[in-house]
Amino acid sequence: MSTSPRYTPRSVDEIARRIVQDIPDGAYVNLGIGQPMAIANHLPVDREIIVQSENGILGMGPLAAGDDVDSELVNAGKQHVTLLPGGAIFHHGDSFAMIRGGHLDICVLGAFQVSTRGDLANWRTPDADAIPAVGGAMDLAQGAKQVFVMMEHRTRQGQSKLVERCTYPLTGAGVVNRIYTDLATLAVTPLGLRVVDRVAGLSHAELEELSQLQLMEA
Repeated sequence: MSTSPRYTPRSVDEIARRIVQDIPDGAYVNLGIGQPMAIANHLPVDREIIVQSENGILGMGPLAAGDDVDSELVNAGKQHVTLLPGGAIFHHGDSFAMIRGGHLDICVLGAFQVSTRGDLANWRTPDADAIPAVGGAMDLAQGAKQVFVMMEHRTRQGQSKLVERCTYPLTGAGVVNRIYTDLATLAVTPLGLRVVDRVAGLSHAELEELSQLQLMEA
C-alpha cells in the first residue's frame, strides 16, 4: 500500500513530543540509544522530568551544541549532552543498580519488532552483516516500571514492525506498554493492540493494512 497523500507521517521530533505528553511530572525516565535520545530536546521547562542515562547520569538535559559541548559529558549513545541543575554523574555499576532495582518509572526504547503481546525485539536481526548490540536493553526492559517503544511503523522494505509474533531474538517477553510510531500511538492490552491516536488523514482501515494486523479502535 502506498503512502496516501492525505496524511503525513510524524517526524522523529513529533514522535518525541507525543511521548512527552504521556510522561507524568516527577517521573524518572531512561532514554534508549537512537530515536529516543531526541526526547531530551523536547522536555518542557515548566515540568519536572528526570532523565537517566545508563552510563551514569541523572538529570540529563538536552543534547549539547556549540559552547555547551563538554567532551567528557556524553550519553549512552556517545552524544554530547548537558546536565541540568542538580544533576549527578556516578559509576556505571550504580546506574545499573538503579535500573535493576526498579527505580525507573519509564524507559523509552527503539525496536525492530513489537508483538501484539508486548514482546520486544531490539538487539539483533538475522541479517548477516548486522552487529548484535544488546547493551542495557534487557535490564531496562525488565527493570523499568513501564516500557515505551519509539520507532518507525514499517521497515525500509515496507514490512510492519508490529507483528503477531516476533521472529527476531527477544529482548523481553510481554514488557512493552505503549508504542509510538510515525503513524500512530498504540497501547498493548491483554486483547491485543489498541489505537490511542493516529496521524490526521489516516483511516483505521489504512492503519490496519499498513500494520498487517487487526487493531482495536480507540
